[in-house]
Amino acid sequence: MRDDYTVLRTRLVQRLKKEGRITNQDVEDAFLSIPRELFIPQSKRSYAYVDTPLDIGNGQTISAPHMVAIMVEELLLEKGQKVLEIGAGSGYHAAIVASIIGPGGNVYSIERISSLATTAKENLYHAGISNVEVIIGDGSMGLETYAPYDRIYVTCAAPVVPKPLIEQLTIDNGVLLIPVGEMICELQRIIKTTTDLKKEYLGGCAFVPLIGKYGY
Repeated sequence: MRDDYTVLRTRLVQRLKKEGRITNQDVEDAFLSIPRELFIPQSKRSYAYVDTPLDIGNGQTISAPHMVAIMVEELLLEKGQKVLEIGAGSGYHAAIVASIIGPGGNVYSIERISSLATTAKENLYHAGISNVEVIIGDGSMGLETYAPYDRIYVTCAAPVVPKPLIEQLTIDNGVLLIPVGEMICELQRIIKTTTDLKKEYLGGCAFVPLIGKYGY
């Protein structure tokens, strides 16, 4: 079955490249190297390489592969960066990012649901990912402990951009990627410099809501 998954993974990546979702070689390599099936409940693994979100329990989902591809491409990731993820889910998105930034970089991922955090840690371990730390907490408040971050991305929809995430972003061209709105929302990219914030609108998307002090 492992060989079957590899074939399906390769076909998915080829499709995402054809659609223009994947254009960066590091992103392509990450998608080919990370086994998505390990981050999906056993009962749903036959759908691991169908380009659709899947239920992972507790009212949460693992994003569709094309959405993960869009987000990691738009994050402008580089080797060795320090990244904050809001919403660990099953750990798949963090695994892709961790692969792109390499062993010299680190991903800190906040998950408010303890059972999902535990599962994400287990999934990352089984996938051989060692540069992701999963922390239980209110992601809408960010994670001051390791701030500032080169990149911050949010895997759930916020009513507005949480102020702590802006504050915890490095001023040296730090990038925040966040869906804003209710369910059907707008993906925004905010680039922070020493003088201002540059906001870009990257199109519509659908995410579960961000829950917390600065969320819903």
